[in-house]
Amino acid sequence: MPAPSFPSLTHAIGVFDSGVGGLSLLKAIREALPNEDLVYVADSAHAPYGDRGEDFITQRTLVLGAWLAQAGVKAITIACNTATVVAAKRLRENTQLPVVAIEPAIKPAVALTRSGVVGVLATRQTVQSDNVARLCEQHGAGKLILLQACPGWVEQVEAADLHSPHTLALLHTYIDPLLAQGADTLVLGCTHYPFLRDAIQSMVGESVVLIDPAQAVARELVRRLSDQTAQPPRVGHTYFFTTGDQAQAETAISQLWGAPVQVQPLKQV
Repeated sequence: MPAPSFPSLTHAIGVFDSGVGGLSLLKAIREALPNEDLVYVADSAHAPYGDRGEDFITQRTLVLGAWLAQAGVKAITIACNTATVVAAKRLRENTQLPVVAIEPAIKPAVALTRSGVVGVLATRQTVQSDNVARLCEQHGAGKLILLQACPGWVEQVEAADLHSPHTLALLHTYIDPLLAQGADTLVLGCTHYPFLRDAIQSMVGESVVLIDPAQAVARELVRRLSDQTAQPPRVGHTYFFTTGDQAQAETAISQLWGAPVQVQPLKQV
């Protein structure tokens, strides 16, 4: 696995996801750390992770983490709930770099619910994980936590198809049963899902709270890096890479990022 030859990646913050969904977290990191260089890797050639086996997810997590480490980044952020619950521990064991990872925001959801019913929207691999079971056991006493896998959602975001009739039908398929059981708080347990937030909020109404942990993860990253030498005031650069089709990635990432971007291919990773 060749190390990248981009000197500008040295001392940047590395972020990776199974595809383009982690851009929702990347935006929060950019807002919290405007002076830092950021490197984003979309593993779109292997997306979605949610229906993959644990061995495959672990292997991809370690490969992407190793590539970022060889690039010279100073920290790694796992912008994928599925990769976190399956493989964050292994990545931390395999690198000396700080690793900050996102996971479903079950604890704050339990604190906010008024009805006592929380819906967790995530991939199949995430809702079936031991990590999510642990979070429910630790924080869910006296509450009803409904775990809902949402196959198809990741693919719609990967295609930047956020409001089509097909996408809206998929949203109704998995959200309506949770609302029927009284859920008043919904956890967006996949970094792809915040891009569907406007459509979801319009569907469920303002009385239902949607929780995205991106801001909390960005704050944790700031805390973990607080003891490092401060960078001179400047605007940080953001670099985008994909293991998938370059042209398709540029189209999707530009639309979701909200500005035209250049995406570089990672065909050997």
